[in-house]
This record gives sequence, C-alpha cells and structure tokens, in this order.
Amino acid sequence: MTEPDGAIGLIDIQINGGWGHDFTADPSSIWEVGRRLPETGVTAFLPTIVSAPYEFVDAAIEVIRAGPPQGYDGADAVGLHIEGPWISREWKGAHNPDHLRLPDQGVARRWAESGSVKVVTLAPELDHAFEVAGILSDSGVVVSAGHSGADFETAAAALDGPWSSVTHLFNQMSPFHHRSPGLVGAAILSDRPCGVIVDGIHADPASVRLAWELLGPERFILVTDAMQATGLGEGIYILGDREVFVGPEGPRIGRAILAGSTLTMDQAVANLHDWTKATESQARACASTNPARLLEQESGR
Repeated sequence: MTEPDGAIGLIDIQINGGWGHDFTADPSSIWEVGRRLPETGVTAFLPTIVSAPYEFVDAAIEVIRAGPPQGYDGADAVGLHIEGPWISREWKGAHNPDHLRLPDQGVARRWAESGSVKVVTLAPELDHAFEVAGILSDSGVVVSAGHSGADFETAAAALDGPWSSVTHLFNQMSPFHHRSPGLVGAAILSDRPCGVIVDGIHADPASVRLAWELLGPERFILVTDAMQATGLGEGIYILGDREVFVGPEGPRIGRAILAGSTLTMDQAVANLHDWTKATESQARACASTNPARLLEQESGR
C-alpha cells in the first residue's frame, strides 16, 4: 500500500472495474485494471464484486489467491469487496434482484477462511445478518452497512456491534428524516468511517460538505465505485450482468438508476479539497490513511 518513498499511496476499497473491464463478469480482468490504476494515483485496491451467484465470488477469490501474472506492474489487489447479494431488495439500486439472497452463515465462513475477502457489504435488517456479521468480523473481515432500509435503531445497533463501516453514505440507504433518522442518521452519530462517492452525481457538493463537517477528517473515506466505463467515453457498458448507459449524468440503468461511477480517485481527492474545507493533505488521507486504517484495524482483530 506504500509508494517508493514510504508514503501511503491512494487506496480504493470500492471499485467495480474500468477501462472496458468489469470484475464481476470477468475477475481475471482485475490485473488489467490494476495496471491502469497507478495513472490515477492508486497503489492498492479492493476489486468489488456486485450481487451475483456465489460461484462468481468463488472465481474472484481464486484470481486473488493465484496472484498477479508474472511481470505485473500495477496497483496491489489486496483483497475483495463483496457488495451483495446480502442487501435489501428495496434498496438494491443497480444490483440484479434475481441474485439477492439472505445472509448465509456457511458462505460467510467460507469467505472468511479464504483470506481473500476483506470487505462485505451487508444490510443489517436482513434475517441472520447479525450472526453472519459476527462470523465475518471475528475473522477480521470488514462488515459494511449499505444497500439497506434499516431503521435507526437497527442501524445503530449494527454500527455499535460488528459493522465497522458504511458503504457509500447517502446512496441506497434509509435516508435521514428528523422523525426517522434511518441508516444515514445512525452512521453519522456512530464512530464508524463512511465511504463517500465524491463525483457530484451521487451526492451534491453541499451534501459532501455536510458529510465532511459531520464525519471529520478521520472518518471520511473516499471511494470511487468506478465501473467498466471509467477511463472511456459515453456509451453502453455493463455492471455485473446488467446493461448500463453512460451519459452526461453518469452511469444509469434505464437512464434513471445510478450504476456505479466513472470517477477516478485522483479526481475524488481534488473534488473533496475543492468542495469542503479539507486541506490537500486531509483530502489525500481520506483516500490513503483512512482506508488503510480501516483494513488494518479489522485484520488485526
């Protein structure tokens, strides 16, 4: 995770693909994307697998286990982020509903024992979610609350328990309301770090500024949620097994539902600095020190 001078390079803990590749559809492309990521300042990343049959996760685990090809020169794929299928149907976003499942303790043990799964996004309100979160967390896997309609009480209990982070704050989760604070309210009031997609599409710059003021420089983690179209132009692409149209308003399914982003991490850092009171050093730490601390804290449990 470090650059030659010893400084921590940029780390992206939620990235679905880029430069024409999608990790869920073709996990072998992890290394092709990894070769390009240093162009954006990223030296380590978590290839993210969206909701799909379990065998797709198994295939990605094998790619990570096998390691990069000989002569590989690129960012370090330090493990996988499994984003689904243990998410809410109501708050699934771009995920294919055909692939959603209830949390499974046997599968959780298998993922934990693989050593290749580093983050799992899990909706706390689902049946068996707390049991599964405990299995993962006890094995050093980061459990992240996201794609969830959890009420405030359930979300607060999760974040006071085995959930150690929040997946893309604001997006596809029970929103804040003054009489029903939801997952957004629980996340902000917790001490857990939150990923935020700072592209101006997933969250208005004013909302990014609000998140910065409420989370502070140590709990704010920049993520890109980048998908296949990153580094390319407008057109038709995929996210998992779903067709995505990329236009001026970002990647969309049916020209409505957001489906990842085309954000790069260097631009995310610049946006955070430009839109908030974050210094350049603080903005960079949100894409380096903070995600590194999250991963290291969990692996050391």
